[in-house]
Amino acid sequence: MEKLEVYWDKIIEMVMMYAPRVLLALIALWGGLKVVKWLGRIAHKSMERAKLEVTLIRFLGNLISWGLKLILFISIASILEIETTSFIAVLGAAGLAIGLALQGALANLAGGVLIIIFKPYKVGDLISAQGEMGGVKEIQIFTTVLVNTENETIIVPNGAMSSGSIKNYSSEGKVRVNLAMGISYESNIKQAREVLINMMEKHELVLSDPAPSLIVSELGDSSVNLSVRPWCKPEDYWTVMGDIMEQGKIALDENNITIPFPQMDVHVNNV
Repeated sequence: MEKLEVYWDKIIEMVMMYAPRVLLALIALWGGLKVVKWLGRIAHKSMERAKLEVTLIRFLGNLISWGLKLILFISIASILEIETTSFIAVLGAAGLAIGLALQGALANLAGGVLIIIFKPYKVGDLISAQGEMGGVKEIQIFTTVLVNTENETIIVPNGAMSSGSIKNYSSEGKVRVNLAMGISYESNIKQAREVLINMMEKHELVLSDPAPSLIVSELGDSSVNLSVRPWCKPEDYWTVMGDIMEQGKIALDENNITIPFPQMDVHVNNV
Protein backbone atom coordinates (compact mmCIF):
# COMPACT_ATOMS: atom_id res chain seq x y z
CA MET A 1 0.00 0.00 0.00
CA GLU A 2 2.87 2.36 0.80
CA LYS A 3 4.40 1.74 -2.66
CA LEU A 4 1.04 2.35 -4.32
CA GLU A 5 0.69 5.60 -2.42
CA VAL A 6 4.17 6.64 -3.54
CA TYR A 7 3.36 5.83 -7.18
CA TRP A 8 0.05 7.63 -6.89
CA ASP A 9 1.74 10.70 -5.45
CA LYS A 10 4.23 10.70 -8.32
CA ILE A 11 1.41 10.41 -10.84
CA ILE A 12 -0.42 13.30 -9.24
CA GLU A 13 2.79 15.33 -9.21
CA MET A 14 3.47 14.63 -12.90
CA VAL A 15 -0.12 15.47 -13.82
CA MET A 16 0.07 18.73 -11.89
CA MET A 17 3.40 19.50 -13.56
CA TYR A 18 2.58 18.60 -17.16
CA ALA A 19 -1.18 19.09 -17.35
CA PRO A 20 -0.96 22.87 -17.78
CA ARG A 21 1.64 22.45 -20.54
CA VAL A 22 -0.39 19.80 -22.33
CA LEU A 23 -3.54 21.90 -22.01
CA LEU A 24 -1.70 24.97 -23.27
CA ALA A 25 -0.23 22.92 -26.14
CA LEU A 26 -3.69 21.64 -27.14
CA ILE A 27 -5.13 25.16 -27.04
CA ALA A 28 -2.17 26.45 -29.07
CA LEU A 29 -2.60 23.60 -31.57
CA TRP A 30 -6.31 24.28 -31.97
CA GLY A 31 -5.82 28.03 -32.33
CA GLY A 32 -2.74 27.62 -34.51
CA LEU A 33 -4.57 25.40 -37.00
CA LYS A 34 -7.33 28.01 -37.18
CA VAL A 35 -4.75 30.74 -37.85
CA VAL A 36 -3.00 28.59 -40.49
CA LYS A 37 -6.31 28.03 -42.26
CA TRP A 38 -7.13 31.75 -42.10
CA LEU A 39 -3.71 32.75 -43.45
CA GLY A 40 -4.07 30.16 -46.21
CA ARG A 41 -7.36 31.73 -47.32
CA ILE A 42 -5.81 35.21 -47.34
CA ALA A 43 -2.85 33.97 -49.40
CA HIS A 44 -5.22 32.17 -51.82
CA LYS A 45 -7.34 35.30 -52.35
CA SER A 46 -4.22 37.45 -52.79
CA MET A 47 -2.87 35.12 -55.47
CA GLU A 48 -6.25 35.07 -57.23
CA ARG A 49 -6.28 38.90 -57.24
CA ALA A 50 -2.76 38.78 -58.72
CA LYS A 51 -4.23 36.56 -61.49
CA LEU A 52 -1.74 33.75 -61.05
CA GLU A 53 -2.29 30.43 -62.79
CA VAL A 54 -4.57 27.96 -60.97
CA THR A 55 -1.78 25.35 -60.85
CA LEU A 56 0.62 27.81 -59.22
CA ILE A 57 -2.04 28.95 -56.74
CA ARG A 58 -2.62 25.36 -55.61
CA PHE A 59 1.08 24.62 -55.34
CA LEU A 60 1.96 27.78 -53.41
CA GLY A 61 -1.13 27.34 -51.24
CA ASN A 62 -0.05 23.83 -50.22
CA LEU A 63 3.53 25.01 -49.69
CA ILE A 64 2.42 27.86 -47.42
CA SER A 65 0.04 25.59 -45.50
CA TRP A 66 2.62 22.89 -44.80
CA GLY A 67 5.28 25.45 -43.94
CA LEU A 68 3.04 27.13 -41.37
CA LYS A 69 2.00 23.78 -39.92
CA LEU A 70 5.66 22.78 -39.54
CA ILE A 71 6.37 26.02 -37.64
CA LEU A 72 3.28 25.39 -35.50
CA PHE A 73 4.33 21.84 -34.57
CA ILE A 74 7.83 23.02 -33.64
CA SER A 75 6.24 25.69 -31.44
CA ILE A 76 4.02 23.06 -29.79
CA ALA A 77 7.09 20.91 -29.12
CA SER A 78 8.76 23.92 -27.44
CA ILE A 79 5.72 24.43 -25.21
CA LEU A 80 5.98 20.79 -24.13
CA GLU A 81 9.70 21.40 -23.50
CA ILE A 82 10.69 18.83 -26.10
CA GLU A 83 14.21 19.42 -27.40
CA THR A 84 13.76 20.95 -30.85
CA THR A 85 17.38 21.62 -31.77
CA SER A 86 18.11 18.02 -32.73
CA PHE A 87 14.71 17.76 -34.39
CA ILE A 88 15.46 20.77 -36.62
CA ALA A 89 18.92 19.36 -37.39
CA VAL A 90 17.38 16.06 -38.47
CA LEU A 91 14.88 17.90 -40.67
CA GLY A 92 17.72 19.91 -42.25
CA ALA A 93 19.78 16.79 -42.96
CA ALA A 94 16.75 15.00 -44.37
CA GLY A 95 15.92 17.98 -46.56
CA LEU A 96 19.48 18.08 -47.91
CA ALA A 97 19.46 14.34 -48.65
CA ILE A 98 16.08 14.56 -50.37
CA GLY A 99 17.23 17.59 -52.37
CA LEU A 100 20.33 15.76 -53.63
CA ALA A 101 18.29 12.68 -54.51
CA LEU A 102 15.65 14.69 -56.35
CA GLN A 103 17.78 17.20 -58.25
CA GLY A 104 15.99 16.53 -61.52
CA ALA A 105 12.54 16.76 -59.96
CA LEU A 106 13.46 19.99 -58.18
CA ALA A 107 14.79 21.46 -61.45
CA ASN A 108 11.47 20.60 -63.11
CA LEU A 109 9.61 22.09 -60.15
CA ALA A 110 11.58 25.33 -60.39
CA GLY A 111 11.06 25.37 -64.16
CA GLY A 112 7.31 24.90 -63.75
CA VAL A 113 7.10 27.79 -61.28
CA LEU A 114 9.10 30.04 -63.64
CA ILE A 115 6.89 29.10 -66.61
CA ILE A 116 3.69 29.78 -64.66
CA ILE A 117 5.00 33.12 -63.33
CA PHE A 118 6.60 34.54 -66.50
CA LYS A 119 4.17 32.86 -68.96
CA PRO A 120 6.31 32.27 -72.07
CA TYR A 121 3.29 30.26 -73.22
CA LYS A 122 -0.16 29.37 -71.92
CA VAL A 123 -2.74 26.64 -72.40
CA GLY A 124 -3.99 26.64 -75.99
CA ASP A 125 -0.82 28.15 -77.52
CA LEU A 126 0.93 26.50 -80.46
CA ILE A 127 4.60 26.14 -79.55
CA SER A 128 7.77 24.41 -80.66
CA ALA A 129 10.31 23.35 -78.02
CA GLN A 130 12.76 20.55 -77.33
CA GLY A 131 12.30 19.24 -80.87
CA GLU A 132 8.52 18.93 -80.45
CA MET A 133 5.70 21.01 -81.88
CA GLY A 134 2.10 21.03 -80.70
CA GLY A 135 -0.65 22.78 -78.82
CA VAL A 136 -0.27 23.27 -75.08
CA LYS A 137 -2.89 21.11 -73.39
CA GLU A 138 -1.81 21.53 -69.78
CA ILE A 139 0.92 23.21 -67.74
CA GLN A 140 1.68 21.16 -64.66
CA ILE A 141 4.20 21.85 -61.91
CA PHE A 142 6.73 19.31 -63.20
CA THR A 143 5.81 18.89 -66.88
CA THR A 144 4.13 20.56 -69.85
CA VAL A 145 1.67 18.47 -71.87
CA LEU A 146 1.52 19.03 -75.65
CA VAL A 147 -0.75 17.51 -78.29
CA ASN A 148 0.63 17.34 -81.85
CA THR A 149 -1.15 17.02 -85.20
CA GLU A 150 -1.23 13.21 -84.90
CA ASN A 151 -3.19 13.65 -81.64
CA GLU A 152 -0.22 12.26 -79.74
CA THR A 153 0.30 13.45 -76.18
CA ILE A 154 3.84 14.71 -75.59
CA ILE A 155 5.06 15.27 -72.02
CA VAL A 156 8.08 17.58 -71.75
CA PRO A 157 9.90 18.24 -68.42
CA ASN A 158 9.59 21.85 -67.30
CA GLY A 159 13.29 22.02 -66.41
CA ALA A 160 14.19 21.57 -70.07
CA MET A 161 11.38 23.91 -71.17
CA SER A 162 12.50 26.75 -68.93
CA SER A 163 16.18 26.45 -69.86
CA GLY A 164 15.78 25.89 -73.61
CA SER A 165 14.50 27.94 -76.53
CA ILE A 166 10.76 28.09 -77.16
CA LYS A 167 8.94 29.20 -80.31
CA ASN A 168 5.48 30.52 -79.50
CA TYR A 169 3.40 30.79 -82.66
CA SER A 170 0.34 32.12 -80.82
CA SER A 171 1.75 35.04 -78.85
CA GLU A 172 1.30 37.57 -81.70
CA GLY A 173 -2.12 36.27 -82.75
CA LYS A 174 -1.02 35.35 -86.28
CA VAL A 175 1.59 33.10 -87.82
CA ARG A 176 3.19 32.73 -91.26
CA VAL A 177 3.09 29.37 -93.03
CA ASN A 178 6.18 28.65 -95.13
CA LEU A 179 5.67 26.22 -98.00
CA ALA A 180 8.17 25.21 -100.67
CA MET A 181 6.92 24.65 -104.24
CA GLY A 182 9.06 24.04 -107.30
CA ILE A 183 8.36 24.92 -110.93
CA SER A 184 10.32 23.99 -114.02
CA TYR A 185 12.90 26.33 -115.55
CA GLU A 186 10.71 26.58 -118.66
CA SER A 187 7.72 27.92 -116.63
CA ASN A 188 6.96 31.63 -116.28
CA ILE A 189 7.83 32.78 -112.74
CA LYS A 190 5.58 35.86 -112.94
CA GLN A 191 2.62 33.75 -114.03
CA ALA A 192 3.26 31.24 -111.24
CA ARG A 193 3.44 34.12 -108.73
CA GLU A 194 0.10 35.55 -109.88
CA VAL A 195 -1.59 32.14 -109.83
CA LEU A 196 -0.40 31.24 -106.33
CA ILE A 197 -0.99 34.70 -104.82
CA ASN A 198 -4.53 34.74 -106.26
CA MET A 199 -5.16 31.25 -104.88
CA MET A 200 -4.01 32.27 -101.38
CA GLU A 201 -6.06 35.48 -101.39
CA LYS A 202 -9.21 33.48 -102.10
CA HIS A 203 -8.69 31.10 -99.18
CA GLU A 204 -11.05 32.04 -96.34
CA LEU A 205 -8.55 31.27 -93.57
CA VAL A 206 -5.63 33.20 -95.09
CA LEU A 207 -5.30 36.69 -93.59
CA SER A 208 -5.26 39.76 -95.80
CA ASP A 209 -3.12 41.70 -93.31
CA PRO A 210 -0.29 40.84 -93.61
CA ALA A 211 -0.90 39.92 -97.23
CA PRO A 212 0.31 36.56 -98.54
CA SER A 213 3.65 36.70 -100.33
CA LEU A 214 5.89 34.60 -102.56
CA ILE A 215 9.63 34.71 -103.25
CA VAL A 216 12.10 32.70 -105.28
CA SER A 217 14.04 30.89 -102.56
CA GLU A 218 16.41 28.74 -104.61
CA LEU A 219 17.53 27.83 -108.11
CA GLY A 220 17.67 24.09 -107.67
CA ASP A 221 19.19 21.35 -109.80
CA SER A 222 15.95 20.66 -111.65
CA SER A 223 13.49 23.32 -110.47
CA VAL A 224 13.00 26.94 -109.51
CA ASN A 225 11.96 26.68 -105.86
CA LEU A 226 9.35 29.12 -104.61
CA SER A 227 8.64 29.97 -100.98
CA VAL A 228 4.87 30.38 -100.61
CA ARG A 229 4.00 32.41 -97.48
CA PRO A 230 0.37 32.82 -96.37
CA TRP A 231 -0.52 34.27 -92.95
CA CYS A 232 -3.21 32.81 -90.71
CA LYS A 233 -4.39 32.48 -87.13
CA PRO A 234 -2.37 30.01 -85.03
CA GLU A 235 -5.32 27.64 -84.62
CA ASP A 236 -5.67 27.45 -88.45
CA TYR A 237 -1.98 26.69 -89.07
CA TRP A 238 -2.26 23.02 -90.03
CA THR A 239 -5.46 23.51 -92.06
CA VAL A 240 -3.93 26.34 -94.09
CA MET A 241 -0.72 24.39 -94.65
CA GLY A 242 -2.58 21.39 -96.07
CA ASP A 243 -5.06 23.44 -98.11
CA ILE A 244 -2.49 25.72 -99.70
CA MET A 245 -0.26 22.79 -100.64
CA GLU A 246 -3.17 20.97 -102.29
CA GLN A 247 -4.82 23.99 -103.91
CA GLY A 248 -1.44 25.31 -105.09
CA LYS A 249 -0.78 22.06 -106.98
CA ILE A 250 -4.25 22.20 -108.55
CA ALA A 251 -3.87 25.89 -109.53
CA LEU A 252 -0.48 25.30 -111.17
CA ASP A 253 -1.80 22.29 -113.10
CA GLU A 254 -4.82 24.28 -114.36
CA ASN A 255 -2.47 26.95 -115.73
CA ASN A 256 -0.08 24.41 -117.33
CA ILE A 257 2.74 25.33 -115.00
CA THR A 258 4.93 22.28 -114.57
CA ILE A 259 6.05 20.99 -111.18
CA PRO A 260 9.20 19.02 -112.11
CA PHE A 261 10.74 16.01 -110.48
CA PRO A 262 14.46 15.21 -110.29
CA GLN A 263 15.84 13.88 -113.55
CA MET A 264 19.20 12.51 -114.69
CA ASP A 265 20.56 12.35 -118.23
CA VAL A 266 22.67 9.26 -118.89
CA HIS A 267 24.96 9.27 -121.95
CA VAL A 268 26.19 5.87 -123.22
CA ASN A 269 29.17 5.85 -125.52
CA ASN A 270 29.60 2.72 -127.65
CA VAL A 271 33.25 1.84 -128.12
